[in-house]
Amino acid sequence: MGEVFIWRLFNQLVIRRFVWGEETDRELVEVTLADSSVICQYLEERHPEPALYPRDIAQRARARWLEEFADTRMGEVFIWRLFNQLVIRRFVWGEETDRELVERTLAEDVPAVLDYLESELPPAGYLFGDLSIADVSVACFFRNAAMARFTIDAARWPRTAAFVDRVLGGESFQQLKPFEERLMRTPIPEHRAVLTSMRAPVARETYGTTVPRRGVMRL
Repeated sequence: MGEVFIWRLFNQLVIRRFVWGEETDRELVEVTLADSSVICQYLEERHPEPALYPRDIAQRARARWLEEFADTRMGEVFIWRLFNQLVIRRFVWGEETDRELVERTLAEDVPAVLDYLESELPPAGYLFGDLSIADVSVACFFRNAAMARFTIDAARWPRTAAFVDRVLGGESFQQLKPFEERLMRTPIPEHRAVLTSMRAPVARETYGTTVPRRGVMRL
């Protein structure tokens, strides 16, 4: 459900308008897709410029692998084991954090992910020349991690730390940052009103409710 809202609605109603200065594709808003990789590929084929994937087929395949690594392994580590435990469980559900799981994740899983990224990421610029799906897929998880008060040890993983700073410091991420920072300080039932007050083009209809609802996954 989150992927549908982020890519189907937020991308069209906020990112295209405020970041790229483009008109919303109303037909695209009516297309329902539920997997981020499928959604991104659909967007690439529907709007090939600016390209989200590298032109070279070998680089494109590599970008898809890094997207998959981020979507699966990094998502498991940074979202479900850190952000979920330290932010969602506490502030959404009012549940206790599993400290043992968090400590094990920080001691074992996070270093393993960062060791791999350190061997793959470039010392300067982006992975494949222009900003691509691979750069965004890797860097965005560290924004969630930062909300859980995690920072990369730049002395141990200097290449990864510098890469994440470059990507998250880009114009697209920076223009969206005020929205996420405001929403992080706002109770969920008030999100829609706050977005409206910030002049974000909210959808006519919403699936939002006054109380949070659990998804199909049980963590």
